[in-house]
Amino acid sequence: MAGEHAIIDLGGWLDTPAGRCMLAWEQTLLDEAVADSFGFHALQLGLPEMDGLRNNRMPHRWLACEHDEAVAPMALDPVPDGLASVLPTGGATLRCQPEALPFPDESLDLVLLPHTLELVDDPHLALAEAARVLRPEGRLIVSGFNPASLWMLRQRMGHLARNASLGSGPLFLPDTGEAIGYWRLRDWMRLVHLEPERGRFGCYRMPCRSQAWLQRWRWMEGVGERWWPVLGAVYLLQAVKRVRGMRLVGLSPRRRLRLAAGPAVAANRHWRGGASAHETIAPHD
Repeated sequence: MAGEHAIIDLGGWLDTPAGRCMLAWEQTLLDEAVADSFGFHALQLGLPEMDGLRNNRMPHRWLACEHDEAVAPMALDPVPDGLASVLPTGGATLRCQPEALPFPDESLDLVLLPHTLELVDDPHLALAEAARVLRPEGRLIVSGFNPASLWMLRQRMGHLARNASLGSGPLFLPDTGEAIGYWRLRDWMRLVHLEPERGRFGCYRMPCRSQAWLQRWRWMEGVGERWWPVLGAVYLLQAVKRVRGMRLVGLSPRRRLRLAAGPAVAANRHWRGGASAHETIAPHD
C-alpha cells in the first residue's frame, strides 16, 4: 500500500517525456532572457538539472541548492554561441536555504528562481529574500507551474481519484506543493518593490505521458499561444527591482524653466548724449 501512492519529486519527473518537454521550453526562454542581463554577480537558486545561466556573461555565477545534491544538468540543445556551462561536475556550488541567502543586501545583479517558490515552506519569504539581495535595477526571473492549465487539471483529477481510492497510479505532475498563479505572483512582486515586466506561457499540448502522444499534440503550442495564451502548463515571469524615492542632484526642471524665463538686463555701451543707457530685454515666446 505504501507504493501505490508514491510521490514523484521534481528531479525524477524531469526525466519523463513531459518533464523534458517543459525543461526544454524553459531552457530556451532562459537562454534568451539572461543574454540581455549585464552586471557582475548572478545566482540560480534550485533546479540543478537545468543550467539557467549558461548563456549569461557575468564573471561571477553560482548555482545554489537547499540540499547537497550531486546532479549534472540534463543534455539539452547547446547554447547558440557555445558558452561553457557554469555548473561544476559535482552539482551545486552553494548550499543554502532560499529563505536565508548568504549574500549582503543589494549585491546581486541577476537571480533565477526556477520552480523554487513551489518547493519552499515560505514562498513569500523566499521572494522577499531574492528581492533583498538584488541591486537596484537588478533582474529576477521566476518559473512555475500554472494552476489554470490542462496539465494541472489532470493533476487535480489524480488527487481526487486518490482521495476516493479510485486510482493507484502516480500523479501526472510532481507533488511540489502549491502552484502559485501568474497574477498572484505579480502581486507578490509589487509588495517587495519588484516591477513585473514580461511574462511567457508554454507547454499547451495535452497532458500525455508518452513521447509519441506529446509529439502528436505539438501543434497546440502555436494555437495555444495565440488563442488561449494564459493557459500554458508553465510560465516564466521577469521582474526588475525598483527603488522608490531616488532623486537626481541639481535643480528641478521647473526651477530651471523659471530661471530661463526671467528677464535679462544688458548694458548698452553706446553713448547717448554723453551717458550710457541700460536696456531691459524680455524673453521671446
